Amino acid sequence: MNARQVPLVLQQPLYNLLDRSIETNGVLQGAQDRGAGVISFSPLAQGLLSGKYALGIPADSRIGKGSHYLPEQVLNDSQHARIQSFENVAARRGQTLSQLALSWTLRDPRITSVLAGVSTPEQLMENLQALANLEFNAEELVQLADA
Repeated sequence: MNARQVPLVLQQPLYNLLDRSIETNGVLQGAQDRGAGVISFSPLAQGLLSGKYALGIPADSRIGKGSHYLPEQVLNDSQHARIQSFENVAARRGQTLSQLALSWTLRDPRITSVLAGVSTPEQLMENLQALANLEFNAEELVQLADA
C-alpha cells in the first residue's frame, strides 16, 4: 500500500530484448514480491524488433521520419548486429523477429501482458501468432542473452 492506501497491482515499464533493465533494477522482483503484474511497454523496442530495419532504414519508418523517440543513431552497427542475432534465433524457431520478441517477453510469468502497437491488421495477426510458440530451450535463451 502506498501513502494513499492504493495497492500497487500493475507496473508498466519498458522491457524488451534490447532493454532488460527491469531484470536487474528490482522491478520484476518487486512486482513478484507484491503479487503485482508487469505489463511490458514497447516489447518491440519502438519497431527495432519488428524486422522492418533488416535491410536498412525505410523512409516511412519512425527512424526514417526523424522520430524524436527513435533517433537514427540508436541503430548503430552494434545494435544492428544484436538484432541480426535475434533474427537468426527467430528463423530457427520458425518465427518472425516480432514474434520472437513478443514470445521472449511473455516467457517470464511475472509479465502478465505486453503493450505492442500495430499500424495494420496484418501486423496484429502476425504478433498474435507469437502466442503459438512461447517455450524457449536453454540454448535459445543463452543465445538471446549473449546477443
